[in-house]
Amino acid sequence: MPEAVLLKREKEIAHLVLNRPEAFNAMNLELVEAFTHHLMGLAVDESVRAVVITGEGKAFCAGGDLKWALGYPQGPAASLHVLAGVLHQGILEVRGMAKPVIAAVNGVAAGAGFSLAIGCDFRVMARSASFRQAYTSNGLCIDGGGTFALPRLVGMARALEIAGFDAPISSDQALAWGLVTKIVGDGKVVEEATAMATQLVSRSLHSFGLSKRLFNESFHTPLEAQLESERAGIRACAAHPDGQEGMKAFSQKRKPVFHQGGG
Repeated sequence: MPEAVLLKREKEIAHLVLNRPEAFNAMNLELVEAFTHHLMGLAVDESVRAVVITGEGKAFCAGGDLKWALGYPQGPAASLHVLAGVLHQGILEVRGMAKPVIAAVNGVAAGAGFSLAIGCDFRVMARSASFRQAYTSNGLCIDGGGTFALPRLVGMARALEIAGFDAPISSDQALAWGLVTKIVGDGKVVEEATAMATQLVSRSLHSFGLSKRLFNESFHTPLEAQLESERAGIRACAAHPDGQEGMKAFSQKRKPVFHQGGG
């Protein structure tokens, strides 16, 4: 039986591939457990400096596998309670990882697949791909961190519009609304996401990781506490080899050479 999630490596970049193409990579418990397990390992793997997430076949991820949920022995409510719990740990790994995480959206991203994509740091989207929140059309509410990420990307009014009407979102519309970083031709998303990751890993992952953490904290931290966190962060960066190299390179009018590690 094929693995539900494939882990591939290309130098310093890890590729996680959702691998249930016959179900459009819909999430059952096997898939989300494998996905979260891989993310936990990648978060602490010092040989990995960036992660690209994509789907096998025609879809990125069609969301939760509702056929699986309806057949769960304890019933669909219990199934989604368990599934969301494991998926949410994966989302926390994505958001807490001091490394860039890029979604290569090769096809439709709906439901939990939509939430996963917008939870990543960057999104490269195929021209023919589309987003759809899908939950409310099935009488469900959004999970997978979607209610956290969506209003922060598009604003509250637009997020409510997406939740209320659930219209498909084309790649052009997603770009105009700030839901994706870049649109590329069909079949090019993994290549472009890998090129983006390659560019990012040549930079300081230490400063990226601290900046990512500060952005995450800013949504629930008072200004005074956020400013103090920024002061502690920039002090830590200045004490790190990356920060020292960056400042020296700036003063010497040359390009910095990092590769000093993240964390």
